Amino acid sequence: MLNEKRIILMTKMASYEANEGKKNVAIGSYFRSDYIGWQVLKSIISATIAFVVVFGMYIFYDFEIFMMDIYKMDLIEFAKRTLSLYLGTIGAYAVISYMVYTIRYSRAVKSLRVYYLNLRRLAEMYKQ
Repeated sequence: MLNEKRIILMTKMASYEANEGKKNVAIGSYFRSDYIGWQVLKSIISATIAFVVVFGMYIFYDFEIFMMDIYKMDLIEFAKRTLSLYLGTIGAYAVISYMVYTIRYSRAVKSLRVYYLNLRRLAEMYKQ
């Protein structure tokens, strides 16, 4: 005989597994610090690449003027300003990434807890 509650629960769980469950299981397989650290590291690398591209575009936009002014400007001061701008950009990006991935990890773990609770319920339904 078919149990409607069990069928509803199994359908709900199958839908979860097919959609967001794959992503959440992948996230849940990491420890919190490992997941967040890895994601922040990837974000820092991406931000570094983006900074280099934007800085290169800035330099090449007026390359002739830049080359004429290079002898007049204080190169150490220019390097300090560029480095401080880079560190500020990377710092802000890392903090934002940390917050985003902390929230994403906590939501995934919470969702997985509900999924595992449903698995236990389903096992109990089969025992009855």
